[in-house]
Amino acid sequence: MSVPFGVDTGRLGVQKSQVNYFLQLVRKENNAMTDEKRQKDSGTNAVPRHVAIIMDGNGRWARKRGLPRLKGHEQGGESVRAVLRACRKTGVKYLTLYAFSVENWIRPKSEISGLMSLLVRFLKQDEHELHENKVRLHVIGKMEDLPKAVQKEALRVIRATEGYDGGHLILALSYGGRAEIAGAARQIAGKVKSGEIKPDDVDEKMVARHLYAPGIPDPDLLIRTSGEMRVSNFLLWQISYSEFYFTDVLWPDFREKEFIEAIEEYGRRSRRFGDIE
Repeated sequence: MSVPFGVDTGRLGVQKSQVNYFLQLVRKENNAMTDEKRQKDSGTNAVPRHVAIIMDGNGRWARKRGLPRLKGHEQGGESVRAVLRACRKTGVKYLTLYAFSVENWIRPKSEISGLMSLLVRFLKQDEHELHENKVRLHVIGKMEDLPKAVQKEALRVIRATEGYDGGHLILALSYGGRAEIAGAARQIAGKVKSGEIKPDDVDEKMVARHLYAPGIPDPDLLIRTSGEMRVSNFLLWQISYSEFYFTDVLWPDFREKEFIEAIEEYGRRSRRFGDIE
């Protein structure tokens, strides 16, 4: 850094050592401001605004205890409630849960039926929690593939909570990341064909606007339980810059303590988005 406007320091009676000391202070202050801005922008030492979770390990939890798989799913519902409470305590605004994938339809019909019944029960029994905490429900995925009873309850709660902004619970049901992106591409292609938009108009922002939930910010943190280390076709577009957190804890054992540990680990990371330290 040079002295502004080429001022002759000798004529002003300022010692060169004094100028150097002043410049060192300015540089130090500028570096501190830069670090503070980078920390604020990157989310370092901060609570993530949006957490997405791949809830894995229900079946293994039940098998280890000699129980039917559905018991693992039931216990997993308790973890959902615990994480929702933890979100309120820590300040996480958006929570996306991978509840049922498009690939899960190949599972035994009895298990699928049990899962759908648990989902309906959750929507009925826990709706009051959403109202009390002003949490808005969203569903992403191919809702038309879900049983009518699930569609009815989900739509009812979605409409009943659509005015809330105390938090957002996003359930991924009959969801697949590739299907979501393909659906967005079809919508955009239709608009190009009709002349509504031009091919050159298609950019990342336009693609994002045609996804299932365009108003939801991308996840800052993706958690997967049970020790598996893959994303399993989950939010493929949205997690391009998410931080990943993998834990060996099975989902039915993942509670508030484990969630807070993941949040704390996120806070120790530096999110550079292509920049350098």
